[in-house]
Amino acid sequence: MTPTSRFPQHRARFSVMVLAAGALTLSACSSGGGGGGGGKSQGPGEDKNKSSNYSIGTKEDSTGPAPDVAGAKEAKKGGTVTVLQRDAFVHLDPGQIYYSDMLANQMLYNRSLTSYKVDAQGKVKVVGDLATDAGTASDGGKTWKFTLKDGLKFEDGSAITAKDVRWGVERLYASFETDGPLYIPQWLSGDGTDFRKALPDGPYGGQHLPASVLDTPDDKTVIFHFRQPHADTPFATAMPNVGAVKAEKDTKQKYDNAPFSSGPYKVGDYKAGKSLTLVRNENWDPKTDPIRHQYADRFEISFGHQYADSTRRFLADQGGDKTALSFSNAVAPEMTEKVLGQADTKARRFVEIQPYVDYISFNTSRLTDVKVRKALAYAMPNGQILQQNGGETGGVVATNFLSPAMDGYQPTDPFGKKAKPAGDPEKARQLLKEAGKEGQEIVFAYPNTDIQQRVSVVIAQALERAGFKVQKKEVDANTWRTAIAEVKNKFDVYRTSWGADWPVSSTVVPPLFDGRQIADGSQNYGHLDDPKVNAEVDRINAIPDVKQAAPEWQKLADKILTEDVPGVPTFYNRLFTLWGSKLGGVTYHPVYGTVDPTGVYVK
Repeated sequence: MTPTSRFPQHRARFSVMVLAAGALTLSACSSGGGGGGGGKSQGPGEDKNKSSNYSIGTKEDSTGPAPDVAGAKEAKKGGTVTVLQRDAFVHLDPGQIYYSDMLANQMLYNRSLTSYKVDAQGKVKVVGDLATDAGTASDGGKTWKFTLKDGLKFEDGSAITAKDVRWGVERLYASFETDGPLYIPQWLSGDGTDFRKALPDGPYGGQHLPASVLDTPDDKTVIFHFRQPHADTPFATAMPNVGAVKAEKDTKQKYDNAPFSSGPYKVGDYKAGKSLTLVRNENWDPKTDPIRHQYADRFEISFGHQYADSTRRFLADQGGDKTALSFSNAVAPEMTEKVLGQADTKARRFVEIQPYVDYISFNTSRLTDVKVRKALAYAMPNGQILQQNGGETGGVVATNFLSPAMDGYQPTDPFGKKAKPAGDPEKARQLLKEAGKEGQEIVFAYPNTDIQQRVSVVIAQALERAGFKVQKKEVDANTWRTAIAEVKNKFDVYRTSWGADWPVSSTVVPPLFDGRQIADGSQNYGHLDDPKVNAEVDRINAIPDVKQAAPEWQKLADKILTEDVPGVPTFYNRLFTLWGSKLGGVTYHPVYGTVDPTGVYVK
């Protein structure tokens, strides 16, 4: 997706889970993982839906070393962790990383100004990573100051200083840095791609941003001067590209092959598209790191493992596969029952709610009668759609636009999806009759993947039961994202998906529903342009406390769902994953929606 002009690059991170196979799942989620039963016992849970799950940590929370993970006394010294991935990593350069599998991987060799500390109950604190804390705001939230910790070093033993963080941020202005999140440079220098004008060549020509924009008055201090207040800055500085890059080691595009480590591991060997080996970084100091461990000697990562392949290997649990896992490969849907039925997997699997939500969007440019859109929402068979996407271990029936992984989420259910997961055709027919639109023809578009072809059947049948006439339009999966993101597309109804960049709904509601973002390639897929919604977006964005803003985002999301109806949520995604019996410390990362590798050890 491309950046939009009104807001920062609201292209949430991409998921590479099983549900994304041939489907649009964007991204910007929980228990400690590492054991637990199958789908029925592993739902989102009440504790995971409370805003208390997400908080800003203190200086003490930001101090290392990280507490030992559960069972770490079993850990052998050293050992090799094998990682089986379906998709090759497109990038190792932290400045270019946005996919969930690469987000998990970079945690092993890259540190950002802030990061996420997840406790054994799955509660998340934003803490200082390179910084001593989560930042200090002034000037109404427009200025943010970060102080670096003592003892921070790169893999060659040289000290990490504020000028290295400045370099890491300023290189994002270079024209080749296009694939990662661009919140910080856009907040500093301009929306869309306008920010690049402030430093067209990045720092490579010897130019730097003025101190009035990005100030590093000494080796320990980094100060951002944003154009507008941003209460969620501690979350934005946890993105992988807001960290330290040593100028002498910055090889521009080639940095993708050998990023210079600030974390517990460093690149040992990399064969692009084939394999990656991470080995110990002896100059990483655990006393500076509140999040990561260095239990294993190395991580050996290989690519090209389809979900069925990795699932079979984890199930067999033989030889080297006893110490194998995957950051993001899910259990193959066709093997779900076998995994759940095999007793020895119970302690080495989890099913966790992710920050990814599947939707069916309604093209409000074409479907101008809100009663017709409400009829579609009531008719949509959420439960049957979920069943085609893996059932109970693939997700949870969605009841509103926001994921349970979001701070401030409330389980509102205005269309009664819990009570009637197969849809409510009677209510839909009543609304169509009131609108005088009985027999309304709907152009329903879907990508030509196996899963979505099956989904198209259950959706078409449900809409026909509700009194619609359905014209199915199959679209090449390779052009699907472009097709649905065209403002002048010829479709009425189509599947979309979204994942927040961090667990604050400023990364969900504005990109999906602000009318000022309507443009080819933007993510306002329903083309909603309601001045009242736009004004509310501005009001809530200006609230200086994310905790105060959270319930306001929920209220606005529910108002949009019930009054504007630019679509309907169908299910909240889950990750169902398995690993080898000789690994411990395998937990879930609620923000990234992946396995968290930072505490993994060999038994």
